[in-house]
Amino acid sequence: MLEARDRRRAGTAPPPDDHEVRILLLHANGMGGTIRTVFNLAGYLARTHDVEIVSVVREREEPFFPVPPGVRIRYLDDRLPRRRGLLSRFPSLLVPKDEAAFHWFTLRTDLKLVRYIRSRRGGVLIGTRPGLNLIAARFAPPEVVTVAQEHGNLAGHQPGVRSQIMRRYGRLDAHVTLTETDLRAYERAYRKAGRGTPRVLARIPNAVTRLGGGVSPLTATTAVTVGRLTHVKGYDLLIRAWAHVAERHPDWTLRIYGGGPRREKLQASIDKRGLTDAVVLEGPAADVGGALAAASMFVLSSRREGMPMVVLEAMSKGLPVVSYDCPTGPSELITHGLDGLLVKPEKIHALADAICSVIEDEDLRRKLGRRAQETAAGYDIEVIGARWESLLDRLVRARLDGGAVPPPDESGGAADGAADGTAKAERPVRGVTPDTSGADTATREGDAGGVRRARAVAVPFGGLARR
Repeated sequence: MLEARDRRRAGTAPPPDDHEVRILLLHANGMGGTIRTVFNLAGYLARTHDVEIVSVVREREEPFFPVPPGVRIRYLDDRLPRRRGLLSRFPSLLVPKDEAAFHWFTLRTDLKLVRYIRSRRGGVLIGTRPGLNLIAARFAPPEVVTVAQEHGNLAGHQPGVRSQIMRRYGRLDAHVTLTETDLRAYERAYRKAGRGTPRVLARIPNAVTRLGGGVSPLTATTAVTVGRLTHVKGYDLLIRAWAHVAERHPDWTLRIYGGGPRREKLQASIDKRGLTDAVVLEGPAADVGGALAAASMFVLSSRREGMPMVVLEAMSKGLPVVSYDCPTGPSELITHGLDGLLVKPEKIHALADAICSVIEDEDLRRKLGRRAQETAAGYDIEVIGARWESLLDRLVRARLDGGAVPPPDESGGAADGAADGTAKAERPVRGVTPDTSGADTATREGDAGGVRRARAVAVPFGGLARR
């Protein structure tokens, strides 16, 4: 009924308040790559726009990461008080049961989210995981510009989630993936489903977070990795690989930063292999930049990734990266032999050999580290933020004008452009029939796959309403 009423209102909706940006996040006070990158983007947009991060839940007193200047945080379900209401005892009815974060959602969060989303009277609403995007697609008023920001990848979602994405995301204004591989996967999936697509499909990678700690001198006999201690991160594989590394280089140490449910199992694996002094579970890193700068190599052992931002953060510190070539992100960030080494996924001996090659060849280590810094510079917030600025500008402009989403501004070399700063024109999604009225044509953002020389030029979308 609520969805039907929203559709009836579409013809008389007021113009959006394009100056507002609201970002839906599961747990703003938690720790992890998604939270860090969302804070990074929010800080950039807050320079010229009214930005609020809307955290579904609150289970810590304060955010783990510093809140950028100009950014507010609103908590919908504050779980710090011990008393829980009746609705908190029942699971969500709006989030798919096989959504990875389903256990966080309850009837209470359903109610809070729907009330908040329906209260919006314009602006931009960005969701950061499928459960939030699906609710936004169903309940956002028609004057709100809705954007789904993918922080994983299509293949990583369970079948029930993928089915709901194909069913609901067609109501969104834009769907933004992190990688070209995932963009192509979604394009094929939308075409096969035949149920419509968001107005724009775009690929915008996350921006690398500027961290303190300086650049690594690459002199320490230390390798490092950072991430949640979960199965998908593959630290069980890395520990097994390090057993072979330790036989050849007993003076080297692996430091694993992060917390999570597999800590005890990982520690047991370390102890079983006699690696107590060679592999250290450090816990969460309060100073990620300092931890990276104190190492001479970064290792990524994940079974799958969205776009591993910690790889770019390590690169920004001049660290060579040894990574499994897992789906979907590492191969889009790392050029094998140029700024890092890619290894066939889940191969223990191959990972150990690649790590040892970086340890044993100082010239290789320094060459990879220098080029890694150059790669990371292409993902600076000034570059990536401008891409977001351009996309949101065009989405809001289309909403105000009631027409199709205009293509990227080729004259400015801006946001969605190729590596040399020139922008490709958007093209209709293959297999999707354009609306001949021009009001709802699904388009696919052009992207050359690299951003190293992109110029950060964009028209602030907040200026439209003020002209």
